[in-house]
Amino acid sequence: MVGIAILGYGVVGSGVYEVIRKNAKSITRRAGTKIDIKHILDIRDFENHSEKNLFTKNFDDILTDTDVSVVVEVMGGVNPAYEFTKRALMAKKSVVTSNKELVATHGCELLKIASENKVHYLFEASVGGGIPIIRPLKLCLAANEITEITGILNGTTNYILTKMINNNKTMSDALKRAQEKGYAEKDPAADIDGIDAARKIAILASLAFGKFVDSAKIPVAGIRNVTLTDVEYAKKLECVIKLCGHCAALENGKVDVFVSPCFVSKESPLSTVDGVFNAILVKGNAVGDALFYGKGAGKLPTASAVVSDIIEIAKSGENTFSPVWEDKGDVLENPKNSVSKHFARIKAENKNEMRDKILSIFDNAQIIDIENGEIGFVTENMTAEGFNDGIEKLNVEVISTFLVLS
Repeated sequence: MVGIAILGYGVVGSGVYEVIRKNAKSITRRAGTKIDIKHILDIRDFENHSEKNLFTKNFDDILTDTDVSVVVEVMGGVNPAYEFTKRALMAKKSVVTSNKELVATHGCELLKIASENKVHYLFEASVGGGIPIIRPLKLCLAANEITEITGILNGTTNYILTKMINNNKTMSDALKRAQEKGYAEKDPAADIDGIDAARKIAILASLAFGKFVDSAKIPVAGIRNVTLTDVEYAKKLECVIKLCGHCAALENGKVDVFVSPCFVSKESPLSTVDGVFNAILVKGNAVGDALFYGKGAGKLPTASAVVSDIIEIAKSGENTFSPVWEDKGDVLENPKNSVSKHFARIKAENKNEMRDKILSIFDNAQIIDIENGEIGFVTENMTAEGFNDGIEKLNVEVISTFLVLS
């Protein structure tokens, strides 16, 4: 038997409880032993709950219970989740979490503590919700050198952009609809400003390349300023706009990482990912391209991933599969050296004159003309520094810019 304690009885915590109770027989069969809920920590009272005896407000009840071998941290945020996780690992209790903010911020330290105490720190649910991605990277793709990962990592922004692309909704109207359906928070900043996606791509990059990537240092651009005119330019280029998290290993040992709204070619499988769905495209030097697709959030999909980690611990016994990330300081490549195709919308009173000027500065640029008083163009692959220098030479008002992914 594996005794567990659930920290937090919100959306995910109640989902974990529900999945374990609902699928008890199949979980026991797959784990090889019963998963038994011993405690649920929450500051609220649940007097009407059918198992109200499980609830406690005191973390020490969990820490001192020798029957608890796995702590399920689904509280969210850094504090007190960080303190509770650290104390649990040091007490030689494994920890399973869906807390992307905590993993992205303190994952390197917590993985080291887990390794030193010969316990697990697993976080399958922290990136793709119900999409299996962490374990495949660790195990199924272990024979590969991962060279690149690009993902649509936030369902809220993907839903908003889908509404803009398919239903001609403005950003504000699409956001309002997302909030009405419960896909977006009242304060949507973490989603639409790219913060959530940055935490997830930081975790994936750290895992893929074995080096701690600090999410706070990743260049991030959100979707607040995306307009329907931008959408039309993308369509003209046979692209759609997606908020993408991207990481790639470079020959100099650095890691190129960014989060940004991008023009994604309709030839890419990521271009067809709509609504609240997420997708992660992994490139390995042996397997080639591998696509992971599904709902990236939600009560039961996320709970499913959490419980899968509990089952993994139950099956592995004393063996530990927690990775350890090297913390060698800043491993991020300078953003100015990042290479990509770039799209720009600029003011152009005299389009013929501006077209000639663009082509004189950006060799082989592709010109797109769909709007009065402005012009759009796509560059060849070039560094961000080279692109910015070229824009400065144009000496015009820039309306918007996007990276272009094939």
